[in-house]
Amino acid sequence: MLEADFVIVGSGSAGSAMAYRLSEDGKNSVIVIEYGGSDIGPLIQMPSALSFPMNMSLYDWGFSSEPEPHLGGRALVTPRGKVLGGSSSINGMVYVRGHAGDFDHWAEQGAAGWAYADVLPYFKRMENVRDGEDGWRGTNGPLFVQRGRRTNPLYSAFVAAGAEAGFELTDDYNGSKQEGFGAMEQTIHRGRRWSAANAYLRPALKRKNIRLVNGFARKIVIENQRAVGVEIEARRKVQVVRAKREVIVAASSINSPKLLMLSGIGPATHLKANGIEVVADRPGVGANLQDHLELYIQQEATQPITLHSVLNPFSKALIGAEWLLFKTGLGATNHFEAAAFVRSKAGVDYPDIQFHFLPAAVRYDGKAAAKSHGFQAHVGPMRSKSRGTVKLRSPDPWEKPEIRFNYMSHPDDWDEFRHCIRLTREIFRQPAFDSYRGREISPGAAVNSDEQLDAFIREHAESAFHPCGTCRMGRKNDPMSVVDPECRVIGVEGLRVADSSIFPRVTNGNLNAPSIMTGEKAADHILGRPMLPPSNQEPWINPRWRESDR
Repeated sequence: MLEADFVIVGSGSAGSAMAYRLSEDGKNSVIVIEYGGSDIGPLIQMPSALSFPMNMSLYDWGFSSEPEPHLGGRALVTPRGKVLGGSSSINGMVYVRGHAGDFDHWAEQGAAGWAYADVLPYFKRMENVRDGEDGWRGTNGPLFVQRGRRTNPLYSAFVAAGAEAGFELTDDYNGSKQEGFGAMEQTIHRGRRWSAANAYLRPALKRKNIRLVNGFARKIVIENQRAVGVEIEARRKVQVVRAKREVIVAASSINSPKLLMLSGIGPATHLKANGIEVVADRPGVGANLQDHLELYIQQEATQPITLHSVLNPFSKALIGAEWLLFKTGLGATNHFEAAAFVRSKAGVDYPDIQFHFLPAAVRYDGKAAAKSHGFQAHVGPMRSKSRGTVKLRSPDPWEKPEIRFNYMSHPDDWDEFRHCIRLTREIFRQPAFDSYRGREISPGAAVNSDEQLDAFIREHAESAFHPCGTCRMGRKNDPMSVVDPECRVIGVEGLRVADSSIFPRVTNGNLNAPSIMTGEKAADHILGRPMLPPSNQEPWINPRWRESDR
């Protein structure tokens, strides 16, 4: 019989971290349920191949949104990892903790004990960083974090242009000062993707008290308002994995609310409409869906120094061969090596715009936008007020859920995005780019008015693949809370959710780091341990924030 003290659904960023911590002292038995297969192989492990796994049905659940009414009816893909390591095995390997203000906002919204002072010690516990800011970063955790080598001169041109435009520089956006232009951090170690599977799950699976079970989670088994196991389907056979102590759902911001609803936890009217018996009426399950949207602002380059020269099959083969043999070269980076976090206007107290800079003009699906040398910035607002939903399409566990982001449904989103485009153009116009800058590829020099920019946004805004918020953490007496601040599902015993679905609001930047932190902190809650002592460190806030955007 499949039975353990703790049963974790999902081997992603949070699930792998919890598997590692819950099995660490050898006292508890742990089963991790994962439907996806192995992450071994160059398409996942080679950092520069990142556009492949997120577009492959072997590694990705294949979700997409319903037609988005404010984006001209486009359905946007919503990749989620269906593989060991979850989305940390198919993501862009960008490492961003989030801003201190994000976590303080969580605490204000009812997630007591999740303010920045509370979560900073967990970020430090998980990290292994060599060149970060002293006292602010972890140096002996399982998660290796590095900076790219930034040998291409366009990276330093981007950072210099930010300074010329009057913005701050930062030596470490994951340290005391997020605001500014600087080097981007990557979850890459010795030339390989350093996913949650490599950092946490593989070392954990060497222990005798943990095992991995390959199966599709159909529902949580609940008896007398207590979760006692997980019903899975494996090799066309349905069986129950029993939990002696707790079931922990870490199946993603799309699959976690889906699994709760299939188990009778969610909005009562929606469950009844699908013929599902209501165990706990929690209207917040599947609500509060958030994401980051971004645009690619692309310029032609006048010098042949971009990645365009290596996009041909022969060069790719050479890069692949060097990576396979030595784990070095252009295959050993995600090419996101320069970044910026800036504020959109006076009166905004911490950054609300993120830039990823890339010395190539390409899309996430790997297709070149231009038949020439070029460079681009991915840019987007961090705190959209738009909210969406995840709902069941039917009571069939195998059916994909209905995902509605409601992108750009708030009028502020349009002002913020127009500003992002104009600001990127301003940065690309700085003297630092004079010797590299050709014509604008996208949106193109003719696109200037609000109406033209709005049309471009409608047609070209893409998800940054940071969905979260669908099982919101908050106060127990808040009807829209799904879990309490210890990640316990409200109204059901022995059940927790711990992944990006519990975020009250999306954090600045990419979500892998805060998702892993969530797993780290949740493990201490699950084990009933005292929390790590809160930090008394004060993050940097721009003294001119009331007067200026820079």
